[in-house]
Amino acid sequence: MTLTSRLAAVALASLLASGTAFAQATAPATKTDTAVTADKKAPKERSAESLECSKQADAKGLKGKERKKFRRECIKEAKAGTAAPAAEKK
Repeated sequence: MTLTSRLAAVALASLLASGTAFAQATAPATKTDTAVTADKKAPKERSAESLECSKQADAKGLKGKERKKFRRECIKEAKAGTAAPAAEKK
């Protein structure tokens, strides 16, 4: 055997042996991984107060920080308004 054929045989053997070292399988997705991903993608349900305050902000043409501030205060007042009659009934 000549030197070049020996080098070729060694190179071929090393390629065959190292090929399995790089073939790593990824871990299968578990049910909890897919559930977490589904939760992130699913939109949250909006309350009636939130929807009504959004409509009011749209009617006033509010955008950006003003809209966010208006909605926050509107929802806070709406929830306070609905909680007060329930407290009076007791």
